[in-house]
Amino acid sequence: MLSTLTRCCILRLPLPAAALPLSSCFSYNYNNPILSFSSLPNNKPIIIHKPILTTLTPLSFTLRTDHTMASQSNPQSIHDFTVKDAKGNDVNLGDYKGKVLLIVNVASQCGLTNSNYTELTQLYDKYKSKGLEILAFPCNQFGGQEPGSLEEIQNTVCTRFKAEFPIFDKVDVNGDTAAPIYKYLKSSKGGLFGDGIKWNFAKFLVDKNGNVVDRYAPTTSPLSIEKDLVKLLGA
Repeated sequence: MLSTLTRCCILRLPLPAAALPLSSCFSYNYNNPILSFSSLPNNKPIIIHKPILTTLTPLSFTLRTDHTMASQSNPQSIHDFTVKDAKGNDVNLGDYKGKVLLIVNVASQCGLTNSNYTELTQLYDKYKSKGLEILAFPCNQFGGQEPGSLEEIQNTVCTRFKAEFPIFDKVDVNGDTAAPIYKYLKSSKGGLFGDGIKWNFAKFLVDKNGNVVDRYAPTTSPLSIEKDLVKLLGA
């Protein structure tokens, strides 16, 4: 005979989860191996083949949601994101671990275009060998000032401004259609008048571990934040 035994147990029952309460009790009769479950539909018994309980024991069912892509559903840093480049290829931002990032939503036909692209290029040329990367995301949400194709945008950046930093896929930065990376950036560093990006050339500074450490207004000159870059670079 089995000695009296009390044990917590989780069973996989052939019933839909919705039909089972989160906590119920069952009993086991050693001489008659039928599991009585008062909450089962129609009070139908379940036959089991091996006795495991001799006394009433709470049975708990744990409901869990699996996150097959934890890095996308619960990002801990910028490095958890994958984005598209200008040619539609996936780019894992984890490849930028150890780099200081300046992330900017850019436009080709804005009044801030000339000054920002010129100064961003100067910063990149000066500090890329020390670990700076500038990630430019074209956006057409502000005055329709980035209407061109990605090929046209790249030609403008490379030919007109001689910029060598990477240009990524065109994205939205505000609203329900905002790119996940921008939702994360805004939630990490809210602006003075709310989370929304106000215009072209808003800037986010990210440290070597992928943490968003600062945010700058569109009108902030790239060269004016050079001291902040140098501090993170250790240059």
